[in-house]
Amino acid sequence: MSDLFEFVLRLGDDALVAAQRLAEWTSRAPEMEEDVALANIALDQLGAARLLLSYAGELEGAGRDEDALAYLRGDREFRNCLLVELPNGDFAVTMAKLFLLAAYQRIRYDRLVTSTDERLAAIAAKARKESAYHVDHAALWVRRLGDGTEESHRRMQAAVDEVWPYTHELFTTDESAARLAEQGVAAAPSTLRDEWLGAVEPVLATATLTRPADGWAPGGGREGVHTEHLSYLLAEMQVLHRAHPGARW
Repeated sequence: MSDLFEFVLRLGDDALVAAQRLAEWTSRAPEMEEDVALANIALDQLGAARLLLSYAGELEGAGRDEDALAYLRGDREFRNCLLVELPNGDFAVTMAKLFLLAAYQRIRYDRLVTSTDERLAAIAAKARKESAYHVDHAALWVRRLGDGTEESHRRMQAAVDEVWPYTHELFTTDESAARLAEQGVAAAPSTLRDEWLGAVEPVLATATLTRPADGWAPGGGREGVHTEHLSYLLAEMQVLHRAHPGARW
């Protein structure tokens, strides 16, 4: 497969799995307004996933469209980062995941606007506006919980500690990503981390949260090696399509 196909698939899978996880909060959020907000963010992620997976299907040239890539691949064929497939946990865990992911996505899309690939640049131009809102929304909750009650602070700190190790995978540059960077298609992931830290650390500080030390850095998602959680997520997400292949409304 081409480097560009692999890259677009990674972005699309990140957005697709993130959307599925956020959708699990529908009717379960702590307040009605937040229920609507998380549903809208999930739809934003799904919209980006559709654009990216459609493009990935065209790049692959094997006749697979966005639906085939979303619903007819097994877990070893997915290229999402491990962060997005982790269970939602409590509300603090979900907000920590969303904040750290959205901060990365905003920077990634911002850089892609100047990509030498015009289709990718156009997708990024739309997605970055939505990602900016996702960052602001999640940051509000990180600050609210972190600098709130003793219990909310404890939960928010525990959530950041839990998901932080999984962020390292976002900034790993493999040979494929390095080649795309040389071609001006997409910045190498490792070059995004300083800007990401510049966006994340001030929010953690304002929230009276301690940034976890860098250490254990699980990975493998970009190569199709996932946690057990992705299999359960895909089983639920794909069941209707697989039960009625080719069905039309």
